[in-house]
Parts: sequence; C-alpha cells; structure tokens
Amino acid sequence: MMPLMFANTGETNIIKKVGGSPEVKKHLENLGFVAGGEGTIISSLGGNVIVNVKETRVAISEEMARKIMI
Repeated sequence: MMPLMFANTGETNIIKKVGGSPEVKKHLENLGFVAGGEGTIISSLGGNVIVNVKETRVAISEEMARKIMI
C-alpha cells in the first residue's frame, strides 16, 4: 500500500483505505474516495493533484492525497 500522491499519472488504482480524522474521511468519501473504488491521477501541479474518481475530476491537496491509500 502507498499514498495516492505517489501513483503514476494516468494509471488507474484501486483505493484500499481512506485515513485521517473522521471529518477528513467523511469529506473524502463525499468526494467519491471510498475503499474499493478507482482513482486515476490526471495531473499534479505544485503539490496539488487532479484525480478522476467516479467519472468526475476532483482537485485535492497533497496532504489529502497522502491520506488515500492505494
């Protein structure tokens, strides 16, 4: 397992676990980051990443991307 932050751009990965405080976990789950789901990094700029999850593009910070384990 590794954080989503370190995934290769364009590579589809299965989300294994979402970490962080209960508030952070709930926020990420509301965005579509759930265990068993797929996420693909579209681009990474200045520490922030754009992730394609559930057919939607979501921009998250590097800190949030480190809490999503693939």
